Amino acid sequence: MEEKAIEILKKFNQEHIIDWMNKLNDEEKSKLIKQIETLNIKQVIDLYNNLSKTFEIGNKKIEKISAVDVDKISKEEFDNYKNTGIDIIKSGKYAVVTMAGGQGTRLGHKGPKGTFKVDVKDGEKYLFQIIVESLQKANEKYGIVIPWYLMTSEENNDQTLAFLEEHNYFGYPQEKVKLFKQGKAPLISTEGKLLIGKDKLIKEASDGNGSIYKSLKVDGMLEDMENNNIEWIFVGGVDNILLKIVDPLLVGITISQGNQIASKSVIKTNPRERAGVFCKIDGKPGIIEYSELPEEMVEEVDEHGDLVFGDVNILSHLYNIEALEKLADKEMPYHIAEKKSEYLDENGNLVEPENKNVYKFEAFIFDAFANFDDMSIMRVKREEEFAPIKNKEGNDSPETAVKLYNARD
Repeated sequence: MEEKAIEILKKFNQEHIIDWMNKLNDEEKSKLIKQIETLNIKQVIDLYNNLSKTFEIGNKKIEKISAVDVDKISKEEFDNYKNTGIDIIKSGKYAVVTMAGGQGTRLGHKGPKGTFKVDVKDGEKYLFQIIVESLQKANEKYGIVIPWYLMTSEENNDQTLAFLEEHNYFGYPQEKVKLFKQGKAPLISTEGKLLIGKDKLIKEASDGNGSIYKSLKVDGMLEDMENNNIEWIFVGGVDNILLKIVDPLLVGITISQGNQIASKSVIKTNPRERAGVFCKIDGKPGIIEYSELPEEMVEEVDEHGDLVFGDVNILSHLYNIEALEKLADKEMPYHIAEKKSEYLDENGNLVEPENKNVYKFEAFIFDAFANFDDMSIMRVKREEEFAPIKNKEGNDSPETAVKLYNARD
């Protein structure tokens, strides 16, 4: 086993890890060797060697993607869509997945983001609590108990589980709640070297919300859904306190259009809002970031005066079970983020860098959309369904989110 690990490290010019191995006791060395054999070091080195290759529009064809504006459909269409979705939900074929792998660091909060508390007009509530209340309202309305899947991370899984147990899952049936972990990828220094963390193992970090597809399969969640005859799965983030996680209208629109995936959108506040928007890229659905949208397209409007590229992604997605099964076996492209990360030097001393020193590789959930010919987009009102909590102050802060939450109620 040791010889194989050494061979892998030499192949990818990571000999400094071999020096580390020789300083460890037998138990520590065994853990490190096991990790080396399971890590996809080749993938990380290949990503590092291709850092300069970023997404470029170039000759890619960027086109409008159609969206159903809820305010502009007839009552007959509305009722038909809604009734179709209600039938699915009432028959127990619907589940909810919450992506909750992050920490509340940017909010000045210690712990999983779902354990962050906001002070709304009917009292202080945790983000997890707000989601549970939404589920409970739907359960009461449709006479069922919707399965709830929580994607945590290696960093916060134990804390999340302990928190939910401490609060008795806020009254939600424990057997209907299942936790699974998102994937991880090694960090690599700006010099192309793997780092050792305080646990004396190679440092890893969560590899983005795009790993959800593979994680659902690896941790047995897809099998659990199949065994429970789940057909439609809603996926959303933990930090949007206006997120409508059970919406028969979205289900009905998606089924009526014959699609396997769908998302909700809100219209841009102005043409230059810094947000990713839905579009078609070379004929496939996707999201283009504000920085990548060609200048001539930024303010382009259609015959109704609406922005052609104005449907903002609010991380509110719907999938047919077959779509998730398909995506579980797909390799997602990785995006690069430069971060600061502490590590142990060759003498075992903890180094806390002042500047960004590592590259983190992350997959984005929406990159999977390109695996389909089309998707349904349902345009909703920002003030009714989009109040994210990202920053401690200013835009998308607890203050702005609570204001929207109180106004909607």
